[in-house]
Amino acid sequence: MSIGSDSKETGTDAFAGALRDAISAKRMTLSRLQDKLRERGNRVSLATLSYWRSGARRPEGAQSLAAVTDLEDLLDLDPGSLTRFLGPTNRTGPLGPVRFPIDEQAIERAVRDAYAALGAPYPDLSREVTTHSVTDVGADGNVAFCITRSIVQATSGTITATPFLELTPGVSTPAPFISAVSGGRISARYSHPNGQVHGVLFEFDAPVTAPNTTVVEWSISYPPGYPTMRETGHAVARQCRELLVWTRFHPDAVPDWCEERIETPAGATVAEMPLDGRTSVHQVRRAFGPGAIELAWGYGPRD
Repeated sequence: MSIGSDSKETGTDAFAGALRDAISAKRMTLSRLQDKLRERGNRVSLATLSYWRSGARRPEGAQSLAAVTDLEDLLDLDPGSLTRFLGPTNRTGPLGPVRFPIDEQAIERAVRDAYAALGAPYPDLSREVTTHSVTDVGADGNVAFCITRSIVQATSGTITATPFLELTPGVSTPAPFISAVSGGRISARYSHPNGQVHGVLFEFDAPVTAPNTTVVEWSISYPPGYPTMRETGHAVARQCRELLVWTRFHPDAVPDWCEERIETPAGATVAEMPLDGRTSVHQVRRAFGPGAIELAWGYGPRD
């Protein structure tokens, strides 16, 4: 049996209407339906079934969606008669805790100042779902250019922009050149008086409402006279599904040693990263954060 729906109804309302019609046509109580689902291994509460039928909630997650598939069978519906009304999930997925990614209280205070100056809430109302950061090292062995591409997800409400910051703990620097490559524009800039936090407000091409995502790309280059930069990395304040940091060395500046530094709330670790004849190092972590991935390198004996 197939169930029709008013074409003006979409999402939760359409699903609830189709479920009500099917239950009524089958003359089955919610209690009986719950028993039938339990027999199939789907333990859905009466309250949940009632919420689905009224439209107060919609099925979310793998277990609930499996229950909906069973409901179609139990109510003698054609496959997909109910699930077709659900569309994309409204969940953001597990967000985990929000935490400043490095153990530097003075830098966190400066970051709060930067957010306030840029007109952004702290902590941010977005997260990086996937981030790929690529750094090119020049012939002098210093960072020359970095380009980063991220899938950014709104975690609450509707957002129109997010800050991106460059941090140099303990080293005062002039402002780097931060540019929008794609997905939006730079609408504001800020440099903290301590010279250790510089950033921009990246305004998206269009507003993003949770749990939707947008893709952004931005780059960083450095002015003449910028202090020696022989480390790079990326930090996230929320868990990121995939974080890639790829460091590419100029053929005339392949370092004698590299080390990986990982900082999370569980602590910090340092590990040697041998190049083994390569001219680049990539670091990748899944379900990573809050925390920071860094790569440091040098020439000659390690201090």
